[in-house]
Amino acid sequence: MLCGSWRSRRRQPEEPLVPAQVATPVGLASPPASQEGNIKRPGLRALKKMGLSEDEDVRAMLRGSRFCKIRSPTWQKERLYRLQEDGLSVWFQRRIPRAPSQHIFFVQHIEAIREGHQSEGLRHFGGAFEPARCLTIAFKGRRKNLDLVAPTAEEAQRWVRGLAKLRARLDAMSQRERLDHWIHSYLHRADSNQDSKMSFKEIKNLLRMVNLDMNDMYAYGLFKECDRSKNERLEGPEIEEFLRRLLKRPELEEIFHRYSGEDRVLSASELLEFLEDQGEHKATLAHAQQLIHTYELNETAKQHELMTLDGFMMYLLSPEGAALDLAHTRVFQDMDQPLAHYFISSSHNTYLTDSQIGGPSSTEAYVRAFAQGCRCVELDCWEGPGGEPVIYHGHTLTSKILFRDVIQAVREHAFTVSPYPVILSLENHCGLEQQAAMARHLHTILGDMLVTQTLDSQNPEELPSPERLKGRVLVKGKKLPDTRSENGCILSEREEEDEEEDEEEELGAVEQRRRAKQISPELSALAVYCCATRLRTLRPPPVPPQPCQVSSLSERKAKKLIREAGNSFVRHNARHLTRVYPLGLRMNSANYSPQEMWNSGCQLVALNFQTPGYEMDLNAGRFLVNGQCGYILKPVRLRSPNTTFDPECPGPPRTTLTIQVLTAQQLPKLNTEKPNSIVDPLVRIEIHGVPADCARKKTNYVLNNGFNPRWGQTLEFQLRVPELALVRFVVEDYDATSPNDFVGQFTLPLSSLKQGYRHIHLLSKDGASLSPATLFVHICIRSRATLGSAGASLCPTPALWSGGRDGGPAPPSSR
Repeated sequence: MLCGSWRSRRRQPEEPLVPAQVATPVGLASPPASQEGNIKRPGLRALKKMGLSEDEDVRAMLRGSRFCKIRSPTWQKERLYRLQEDGLSVWFQRRIPRAPSQHIFFVQHIEAIREGHQSEGLRHFGGAFEPARCLTIAFKGRRKNLDLVAPTAEEAQRWVRGLAKLRARLDAMSQRERLDHWIHSYLHRADSNQDSKMSFKEIKNLLRMVNLDMNDMYAYGLFKECDRSKNERLEGPEIEEFLRRLLKRPELEEIFHRYSGEDRVLSASELLEFLEDQGEHKATLAHAQQLIHTYELNETAKQHELMTLDGFMMYLLSPEGAALDLAHTRVFQDMDQPLAHYFISSSHNTYLTDSQIGGPSSTEAYVRAFAQGCRCVELDCWEGPGGEPVIYHGHTLTSKILFRDVIQAVREHAFTVSPYPVILSLENHCGLEQQAAMARHLHTILGDMLVTQTLDSQNPEELPSPERLKGRVLVKGKKLPDTRSENGCILSEREEEDEEEDEEEELGAVEQRRRAKQISPELSALAVYCCATRLRTLRPPPVPPQPCQVSSLSERKAKKLIREAGNSFVRHNARHLTRVYPLGLRMNSANYSPQEMWNSGCQLVALNFQTPGYEMDLNAGRFLVNGQCGYILKPVRLRSPNTTFDPECPGPPRTTLTIQVLTAQQLPKLNTEKPNSIVDPLVRIEIHGVPADCARKKTNYVLNNGFNPRWGQTLEFQLRVPELALVRFVVEDYDATSPNDFVGQFTLPLSSLKQGYRHIHLLSKDGASLSPATLFVHICIRSRATLGSAGASLCPTPALWSGGRDGGPAPPSSR
């Protein structure tokens, strides 16, 4: 037996031993043991195409393994895990059977695989098991880690290696390969008797699975056209022909034929013409030739430097054909400016995995924040037993974690995604003794990572650049003043509002002295470049404050400053760091919109990373570019100390953004347990920027088609400050009687949005890929300088595509 808690008891009848005993549909349940060695069965076609059907590690995963799943010292249960034949998902056993979708997890949703005792759970509860048998599967989003113990070290290694190979192959897949893999996995599920033949009933089931309610007469007509053997079954080439017709993209064919002419192939010069019309004015003939050699599938066409329709589709579905500028996915901004010149990805109550009232605290929350590119994390430090400070949300039922464990997590994970500096924002509620312990842990665990003195002796107060601070950790905390109390104790003011109160008025001198707090010299010494200071006024003082002074403001106080002193606040933020955090009244750890704070140049706009929603979508979109390193250079107007910019008075419109929403492809099914539940999608486009630019417009909805809905609708926006604007593409399932359901979204800065015909690759609520789900749009961005005939020539209006029955499956009605 694997688990100690199972050694002395017998299995209960209700605990299923194999997936066949669980009510799962074909394709979700694992194959009978008699089939396990049969690599020729249709379900393994996907793994064959991935080149992994003969891999020993993958074959072992297909057979399945019994792991001990660990949650606590007493909850350690044996569970069966088995890779599905699609190579995309893993089936797992539950004690109480649930809906089929609750018995799988997807490989593409895995964030990391850790070996040994490399998670909080295994460090605390897995000590009885040798590290070589232990592994942790960490997921993207809010899903909890999966801590497992294998029967042997070799079996653990098989899963570590196998999952690594599957993830690497998925990452290397083109969008076209992902689509092919996706459709064939559904084809296998729809083949109810697994005979590699598809009846019309099975075809109809397939269509419902992929989110399409096609007219029966039209579907049967398409079925009969492909049934060349006339036996009411599709098999082999007939199935491939049906899928080819189903996946046909008439709108792409029309664009291709517009540039290719009668010969139905694109020469390099014709492709260059298309690229120039796309707004890629730096494109050259050599670049067009390189695209042909990269994306063309036909070797003969490639040799003659020609691109076929398939190659054209491969290009448009690739990262180079996406809406996000590929050059901006790397670090491309100047990283040698002072820290105050950057937006910095920041987390509030980082230790929480749920609400701030009774949710659990975990070091894993820090690991996840770092994995999302977060560069400023919060530590709420309180007195703990045994002289060890703890972190939790004070005066609540949230659980507690050791300060030293969090610092260890910082050391191990802070720089796995980004090399640029991390700021530890300390909210200190400890006495002098445990403050000294905090300083000792910071020194001992972080070592040379920790910034303990200024880097520039000539300008010790000036903020260094992210480039100069690569791999370093900064402490944001309270600094000792020059004064001492009557009894000799060193005093320091509490930081602005201490994140639990919402002060609206300046405290008098007597009240300030009452709230004065003792600060340990050891901890004070570590606040080198981020000295927590109360923001008393925005009026220029006789002696200018040092750039190293950092203010923390509640969202309410920040909004008041924006409203009453917009330009002065912008000027302040051009030289000093400002941190903004959510109101304490947000008991469920809800977020506020960060855009309003960015408009005024606030750098450290702290959000609850554990709470998904449009606010976190905006945060992810803001930090999507510049290599997702967590630092974004602010626009010039937010960096100049003498700027006249006021986000409340931005001036007249300077840019027109026009987006034609054409089609969507392979939208996810929202209710996988109900075959007849098919989405009625609509697209909403949102602009988030200065108040005068904020807008949202939407298309009509399309009835019963999440597979290939078509709109052809144009939405236009006028923008005053385009360099601050974020564009959010949202797909929803229309509902006439209740709020629409979220389907997917993608958010990015307008400055990183490419023009022309582009695909938008959609993401889930928690930021995971929904591949192969995409939107297909045409984008035109015109500045005031290019409006008129010159602007029109740079950004031509696309011909509206009307679609039709000749182009593929019958388009459903739209409203």
